[in-house]
Amino acid sequence: MASQQLKFPLRIPFVEQLGLELWAFGDGKAELRVDLAEAHLNSWEVAHGGVLMTMLDVAMAHAARSGAGHDLAAGPGVATIEMKTSFMRPGEGRLRALGTLLHKSTTMGFTEGSVFNEAGQLCAHATGTFKYIRALPTSGRHAKPLQYNTPDKEAP
Repeated sequence: MASQQLKFPLRIPFVEQLGLELWAFGDGKAELRVDLAEAHLNSWEVAHGGVLMTMLDVAMAHAARSGAGHDLAAGPGVATIEMKTSFMRPGEGRLRALGTLLHKSTTMGFTEGSVFNEAGQLCAHATGTFKYIRALPTSGRHAKPLQYNTPDKEAP
């Protein structure tokens, strides 16, 4: 896909903490990469399953969002409705996650994602369903807007 790292269109502090990098985003596809560090490892000293699942979730969410037929800089957001993950082999070294939008309706995106190791071997695969939303109702019924990565951009 892309040969240059991109800036995430939305601010996601958890993704920033994990050090995930966005390498492609558009036309119903997304690519993430990460160089595994000690903080990413489990007791076997390979990628923790939560790291792989987060990579899959974020790659699929970005694929769903990029294929929504809207201005990517303005929305909509997506919320994970369900996700099914299968693990094939331990993740080691530099990992790459690819997300693809398989089908979309006016309110939902159906996706799949895969994580590969440096040798191109499949480490994990997932399918996911995402709901297109503009704001997220939280406690007290207050809606929280998306947090964009551009300081001059306000939520629509």
